[in-house]
This record gives sequence, structure tokens and C-alpha cells, in this order.
Amino acid sequence: MDTQGGITVQRALELPGLRSGLPEVVAGADRLHRTVRWVHAGEVPHIASLLKGGELLLTTGLGLGTRPAEQRAFVRRLAERGIAALVVELGPRFGRLPSTLVETARTAGLPLVQLHREVPFVSVTEEVHTEIVNGHYTLLRRAEEVHRRCTEALLDGGGIPQVLGILADFTANPVFLETADGQLLYAAGPTAKDTGGADPLQVWEGLRGQREARESGPPANGVLVDVPGGGHGAGSVRARLALLGVTNPLLPVHRIAAERAAGILAVVLMQARQEEELAARGRGDFLTDLAQGRIPAEEAPAQARVLGFRPGEGPLLPVVMRLAAELSPPGNWSVLTRAVLEELSSVGVPVLLGVRPVEGRVPLLLGLRAESERTAVADRVAAALRAGVERAGLGRAGAHPPVVVVGVAGGWAAASAGLRHAAETATAAQGLHDRPWYDARRLDIDLLLWRLREHPDLAAFVDRAIGPLRDHDRTSRPPLLPTLETYLAHAGRKAETARELHLNRQTLYNRLARISELLGTDLDDPQTVLALSLALRARRHAS
Repeated sequence: MDTQGGITVQRALELPGLRSGLPEVVAGADRLHRTVRWVHAGEVPHIASLLKGGELLLTTGLGLGTRPAEQRAFVRRLAERGIAALVVELGPRFGRLPSTLVETARTAGLPLVQLHREVPFVSVTEEVHTEIVNGHYTLLRRAEEVHRRCTEALLDGGGIPQVLGILADFTANPVFLETADGQLLYAAGPTAKDTGGADPLQVWEGLRGQREARESGPPANGVLVDVPGGGHGAGSVRARLALLGVTNPLLPVHRIAAERAAGILAVVLMQARQEEELAARGRGDFLTDLAQGRIPAEEAPAQARVLGFRPGEGPLLPVVMRLAAELSPPGNWSVLTRAVLEELSSVGVPVLLGVRPVEGRVPLLLGLRAESERTAVADRVAAALRAGVERAGLGRAGAHPPVVVVGVAGGWAAASAGLRHAAETATAAQGLHDRPWYDARRLDIDLLLWRLREHPDLAAFVDRAIGPLRDHDRTSRPPLLPTLETYLAHAGRKAETARELHLNRQTLYNRLARISELLGTDLDDPQTVLALSLALRARRHAS
């Protein structure tokens, strides 16, 4: 039986069908180990064009031609096609094979066999095909045995390293699990002493060099098997299983076993991500319960320690990141959680991070050494959070960036109110000019207006205050609302307003005069300025 799931030419000649024809190998006797993938019988001159390679071709020689040039061309085309062997039945066409055929087969390295007795080709075909099918069945059984051992290893508490180890022992070669973009996750080598003992990590470096040189594709002497991620399209590949033939050749049975193992690894990775997401949601639930006052301040430290958060004696800094609707992960949140945590590892302070998928929020508590660190830590945390969003593949062009709000630092009691305040403020801050992070204390007016968003008086107030400017900007140019907004943002300082809007002084004066005319107000009146400022901030929320 051939180790690749077919049978060898030698084995085919030993089966009763061909053996009864008294086979004689006249060329290529040193290549009888070739694998027979299929059996084909035919008598047409151009039969090579009908073959794919690996066939055992049976013929009585009617299509070989009568001239030496035709016979040489016939054999060469078969050799080029890569058939396993040519078997010619002697009889009416040939009493013995012409020397031209024999010499050409020897030169081309093609096994050539002559049968001295007539045999039914259909019986030979059935017999060889049955043997081939049995061989494939044997391969499947060997692969299923590997699958069974991997499953048992998981049931006994093992994980990915144990699965890879079983596969490495089966192939007698190193095995690797890598991310979809080629980063190494796990490596395993065979435990047997007679496999060369190569360090899998050193082998991986060589494999990576090969892959980079070719830019893509499987290793030259190995195979890659996708570990599915449960989705559709290119994004459904969660990881890849790489087998490299370092000390022993990789056979089809090894690919079959790898494909079986890939199914198991997909389940393991999915479970790991589910556990990771559940843990992140559990931390998110704790932080939400703390924010809502459902966890007393005196009990919070002990519960936080269970979750792995040990901030020390310094103040706690509440932070909330809110994702825009189009950025929320469509599946689980584990990819985002892992990416953000990896980015936060460089911040240098204790972090407790959770997720709240329903609200699209990521709440955090950070342990400071002193309140004076607040701004510097907030800068680093905001940068890490946004980098994590990009790293998770959620920073799509045209999407609204995530909003990061930093609350007031303090003890556990202050952290409760600070988390609640930051969470509400993060929602109210949607639509503001993008900043790396917002100080929750500076957005109280926006939060108040957001809480009034469904009150009919808010829409009426906005309409009374700036309605004429909105009507103007719908039909006329230049729009005046941006001019008013910039003017109020600079506290009525005309020089700074003109510089930001890239206007000369007179043009700005003309626009401000037009605004006063449309609104029937004096832009120098403090009460008018306050009302207009509130209306401009409230228009985001007014229905």
C-alpha cells in the first residue's frame, strides 16, 4: 500500500488481474514505486491529452502508430503528462514491443510493461480502483485517529499546544499555528528522538524568511491549512496551520489530518475568544454596577481584586470610550478587547477594562499614583484606546471616531459617580468636534442639553434663537452659522475669528452685521451671547 493513499505500480502488477497477464517490465524498473492515481484504458493516438497524470494506462498498442517517429512521440507525450506507467498487451498489434518504444521509455524514465497474455482490462480497472479506494479509506482512518486523539486531549484539559504536539508527532515534523496575517501563535515539534530534533522556533524563522521571499503562499516544502473563524469571505479565516517538511516528507494523509485538526482548533479558538469576551463583559458589568451604585464603595475593592485589578493607594481615574454605531464590532468583542488591552499595556498603570456591547461602550478604571498624573495618563490612555480600535480593524474611513471621556479622579465612591458621569457624557459628546479625549467636567452643559433632548421646549428654544440663520443657510451663501459658532468660540474676539475663518476684517464685520440683522439681536449683549451659545450646542440634540 502506498503511503499517499493510492497504490504503487509495483503493487498494481502484483494484483491478480495484471499478474495473470504475465507482466514483464522492459523499462523504468527503478520507478515502480510511482503512485497510481487512476487506471485508464484507450487506443487513440492522442490519448495523452485526455490524461491528468498519475494514471496507469492500459492499451493493446493500436494508437501507438506504425512509424518509429510516431511511437517516440506517443511515449514522450505520456511521460510529459506524468502518467504512472504504460502497460501494453501483446497480441495482434505487437508480438513484442518495438525497440523504439522501449528505448524512448527508458530515456524518458517512464515504466513500460508488456503483458504476454490477454487480460480483461475492465477487471484490471475494477481491481486497481478498489485497491486505490481502500487506500484512501485507510488514510482517512489514520487521520480520524489523529482527530480522536486531539479530541481526547482537549477533553482531558489540554489545549492548542497538545493538539499541535499530536499533529507534530504524527507528521514527524514541526507544526505551527499562525494568525491570518502570518504572526506566530504556537509552535510544536515531534517528541521522537529520531526526527532530527530541530527547534521549532528556529525552523519558524526559516519558514518566515521563505514566506517573505515569496511574499505569499504556502512554504515550498509544506502546506497551509486555514482555521475557519465562523464567518464568510476572507475575514472568516481565524488562523492558519502550517506544516513544514523538515525531516520527513509531508504526505496527503498529513494534510488530511491537519484539516481535521483545523476544525478542532477553530472550536478551541472560538471558545477562548468567547471566554475572553465573557470575562470582558463581566468586568463591564462590574463597572456598570459600580457606576449605578449597585456595588457599595466598601465592597468594590474586594470584587475588583477578584477581577485582577489592584490599583494601590492612589486615586482611581474613570474613563469611558464610546464607539459610533458603525464602529461597533458586528460579532464578538474579543478582538477589540485584546487589541485595546495590548495597547494599554504600555500605559504603565493598573487598568480594569470591560465592555458593554449593548451601549457600545468600553468603561475603564485606572490606578494613579497621584492626581497630578491625570492629564498625562489620560493622554496615553486615549491614544492607546484609539490605537486599539485601529488595530482591531474598526477604524474605517468615513466613520465617526470613538469618543473618549475622562472623569474625575478620586476614591472608590468618587469612581462610582465618575464612571456614571463619564458614560453619560460620552453619549452626549457624540457629534462634537473630534478631540483625543474630553474632560467630563467641561461637558456638563452638553450633558444637560442631551438630557433635555426629547423635551419639546428644547427644539422650540433652538428654533427661536437661531432659526432665521438655519433658514438662511439652507438657501443662501455663504452660510452664517459657522461664522457665528467660531465667533462665540473665540469669546467675541474678531481678530482671532477672522484668522480662523481666513477672512479679512471687513468681510467678517459684514457677516456679523448680517447675523445681527437676521436674528434681531445685539451680539455684544451677554444674555444674547449665552442664549446663542446654548442654542448652537443644543441643535445636535433637538428633534
